[in-house]
Amino acid sequence: MGKEIKIWYDEEGDYLEVLFERKTGYFRETSNDAVMEKVDDKGNILGFSILKMSALRGRKPLAVELGQTA
Repeated sequence: MGKEIKIWYDEEGDYLEVLFERKTGYFRETSNDAVMEKVDDKGNILGFSILKMSALRGRKPLAVELGQTA
């Protein structure tokens, strides 16, 4: 059995959020200004969010390494 992933997209806010786990955590910056990673108090990746999703249309794929300090 696979792992369930939660995905939300707010069209009005142009915001995507993907959660691997629903646990208490906080968002922190990544190397890309549009991407934030959600981590728990131990630094484990819980998910990520992307601002201004529509700006990615027609561009190269977005590549960000999660789990690295910004």
